[in-house]
Amino acid sequence: MKKVLVADDTKNIRMLLTTCLESEGYNVITAKDGEEALKILKNGDVELAFIDIKMPLLSGTEVLRKIRSCGITTPVIIITAFATIKNAIECTKLGAVEYIQKPFTVKRVKSVLEKMIDEHEKIKENDTNNLINEIENLIDNDNFIEALDMLKKSKVNPDDPRFYLLYYKIYDGLGDKEMSDKFLKAYKIFNEG
Repeated sequence: MKKVLVADDTKNIRMLLTTCLESEGYNVITAKDGEEALKILKNGDVELAFIDIKMPLLSGTEVLRKIRSCGITTPVIIITAFATIKNAIECTKLGAVEYIQKPFTVKRVKSVLEKMIDEHEKIKENDTNNLINEIENLIDNDNFIEALDMLKKSKVNPDDPRFYLLYYKIYDGLGDKEMSDKFLKAYKIFNEG
């Protein structure tokens, strides 16, 4: 289950977003000011953040600036009642993925989530395809150990039969018949489904 941060100094907004996100299956963590939001984001276990621009102690823009300067790439959706073009441009330059103006509806939040999920899936599929191509190139050049190391270190989807085929090719290239047969069998089982 994805963890989502909702950072807003208005309790009603936190409650609305929490209810909406939890109904979509998200685990929600809330923050009532910018410093609390920054601390949560620095812990690194948040996969998405809704951050208000105007918050006490530290503005949403400053939170965004600080996490980006630390190399934190968590997708951030800016929420604000005080939308300005200047602020929207600044937040976009800092890597905000969406900008929602208050008041907003549950329908608007769900629409943004759907868009984010679609984009995330496309990126994930591209990353997977790039990884497979890179490992295939290593195999084609007989760099089986390097290919095996890369495959073991990657976060592969165990339901994707292509990874079993890669393991088969690597172990076959290394001359390990037992392991190559095992992965070829797994590939055939998953590829049938």
